[in-house]
Amino acid sequence: MQHINYLYPFWGSETDTIDDFIENIIDQGFNGIEIHIPNAINFENALYNKIENIKKTVPDFIVVPQQVTGVKLEAPEDYLVGVLKRLEELKRFEPNFINSHTGKDHYSFSDNCRIIEAIEAFSLKNKVKVYHEIHRGRFTFHSATTLTYLEQFPQLKLVGDLSHWCVVSESMLEDQASIIKEVIPHIHHIHARVGFEQAPQVNHPFAPEWEPKLKIFLGWWQQIVDHHKKKNNISITPEFGPFPYMPQSPFDQKPLAQQKVLNFEMKIYLQEHLKLHP
Repeated sequence: MQHINYLYPFWGSETDTIDDFIENIIDQGFNGIEIHIPNAINFENALYNKIENIKKTVPDFIVVPQQVTGVKLEAPEDYLVGVLKRLEELKRFEPNFINSHTGKDHYSFSDNCRIIEAIEAFSLKNKVKVYHEIHRGRFTFHSATTLTYLEQFPQLKLVGDLSHWCVVSESMLEDQASIIKEVIPHIHHIHARVGFEQAPQVNHPFAPEWEPKLKIFLGWWQQIVDHHKKKNNISITPEFGPFPYMPQSPFDQKPLAQQKVLNFEMKIYLQEHLKLHP
């Protein structure tokens, strides 16, 4: 029977202790975590120790660290040095896979290809899976240009967050079904967040005014699940984020919805609506 593993994002929980964060998501029925690990040795050690302890009782607990670099002016060669250094540091967590924000949208095709080649070589050498996230600002920022990289690297595995392509194309990708069909076989992990033409996140996916957008995303996610029916399992991170992804009311800066509640509710919604295969 096909199975979906649900991961919870650390994004938005930075004020929690790592103990409270992991215990809470286990209580909520999640199978693991996806986390952009702060580059701070005390936090990294606390996380490492917590994971080691958790796996004594939950050996299948899933750990997905993210490789994300900040925005700064740097040549592709310097960028790559930082990326490879971070990937080496993340190995200690024995990740199920690493989610990599790879390349930059303004680097040339050849520069991004050299970056991808180096990351894929790291993956092969260290036997660590690396998936490349569909995201604005990265080599995957645009649907059609992503296809050119997939032609060059047919083995690439992607994290599917199609909300970013909605924003870049200012559409719900109505005219790009053929591109999505070509990309889906490469998507091995889903970020379940609902976006629309003007932003990567609606204020509340279960508000009736957003139902048409939710149904579009559910259709894409179902196509991905269907494609991987022979793989037996796939993983999903409900990934509604805090401000600035979460809209705020003016002046008092109150979020229009509670991020954590949305992620908990999205897991339940997907468990009820995604059709699995025997």
